Amino acid sequence: MVIQNIIENLRNLGQFWTPEWISDAMIAYLLKNNVKEIFDPAVGNGVFFKSLRKFENSNSIKFLGIDIDNSLINNLNNNFSSTNNFFELRDFLFNSPDKKFDSIIANPPYIRHHRISIDAKRLLGEMCYKITGFKIDGRAGIHVYFLIKALTLLKDNGYLIFILPSDICEGIFSKKLWNWVIQNYCIEKVITFSTEATPFPNIDTNAIIFCISNKRQEKIFKWLKVKRRSECFLDYMYKDKSEDCDDFIIVNRDINEGLINGFSRTPGIINNYKYHLKDFAKIIRGVATGSNEFFFLTKNKIIELGIPKNYLKIALGRTRDIKTNIITKKIVEKLELEGRPTFLLYLNNEPKEELPLPLQDYLNYGESIGIDKKVLISTRQPWYKMEKREPPEFLFTYLGRRNSRFIKNEAEVIPLTSFLCVYSHFKNIDYINKLWIILNDESTINNINLVGKSYGSGAIKVEPKALANLPISENLVEKLDILPYKPNQIIQNKFNF
Repeated sequence: MVIQNIIENLRNLGQFWTPEWISDAMIAYLLKNNVKEIFDPAVGNGVFFKSLRKFENSNSIKFLGIDIDNSLINNLNNNFSSTNNFFELRDFLFNSPDKKFDSIIANPPYIRHHRISIDAKRLLGEMCYKITGFKIDGRAGIHVYFLIKALTLLKDNGYLIFILPSDICEGIFSKKLWNWVIQNYCIEKVITFSTEATPFPNIDTNAIIFCISNKRQEKIFKWLKVKRRSECFLDYMYKDKSEDCDDFIIVNRDINEGLINGFSRTPGIINNYKYHLKDFAKIIRGVATGSNEFFFLTKNKIIELGIPKNYLKIALGRTRDIKTNIITKKIVEKLELEGRPTFLLYLNNEPKEELPLPLQDYLNYGESIGIDKKVLISTRQPWYKMEKREPPEFLFTYLGRRNSRFIKNEAEVIPLTSFLCVYSHFKNIDYINKLWIILNDESTINNINLVGKSYGSGAIKVEPKALANLPISENLVEKLDILPYKPNQIIQNKFNF
């Protein structure tokens, strides 16, 4: 509990300290390029400055660090202030230094978008638009703005190295962001980490290091996967040497391929695949109720309330309730016996006064506690109208500690937002069974890494559009002799439709 409280306090300021072996390697990259000054826009406890002092002749290099945490700045000035080292209380995003630098290094604050105020988002959006010429999506975290702002402060031929969460490569804004970067700067190296080597093992994100220079973008960049902590990694960053070291891998990647597939992901050309999941199925997210506590009910609760069953649908809310890859009616019945909610209140446009009295009473209760005023629910007319979904043939567990998986929906449940709905384009049993084989094939499961957003401890999140682009093996399609769906094309009746 103590550790969790410490992590939560750090989250409020976005402060997660860089491990020494990472900060040493990041400083080494700058020293290899013979920089004369280093600027840290989020200096924190001074980890990069302390790493700098370990290297020979580092006293001749000027170091400027700024931060919004007064106690940290005071501590650094009390212990390390000199003519070459300067630490200042300053807000980088809204009051950055009025000069450019040879090099910039940072582990910027990790503050997700929902912790940023509306006014701050507006100002940051305006700043981004002035710099890049495009609007950044509102779901970008503070670290995205730090990177954009820092790049503008690089001198010609200057160097920047940032450690960032991998969502900067995988978010809805990422394509625009990295297109802008490679049009104006040069990505030299991208460093990723295996689960065993992650720099922040207790944080729910994967780290990625970008080495960027203020030069023209080259066709090839170096992509690294660090498999374990080692001195070899430091030597490589300092001297570009990696002989006889299996602690990390290095791949020469095409910059356009990296842009298409995502710099955080293992190299692979998604567009080179002939088939994708969207050729065989339609993907939609599960039902967003706006208040599971109100709309998603247990069997005992509906009996207590007297709600008729024709106003309910069998539903599934939690991925951990399903331990197998097939959900059957027996599993649903077992969940009912365990007291888990399995009934979704599934109303349409019916006027409240025309509904059965027990249901009217329950809706009146909902209004009395403000359910109808909740953000999502208040947009519906009437507020109790539920999103519509047919039971999908398959469910996909798109985020969780367990491996992502497809679940065959033999119980015909309607999934909530913990799942994605996978609807087969054709409803014939032969077609569905063949698609089930495809979804469970090892090659299909492995390809999820090519389309998902990666989080800490190996968790992967896959949005509906991304899952639709999941590559499917051409050999597998041909072996099963399954036809992809093509709009406006007459399909032969080979599956007994």
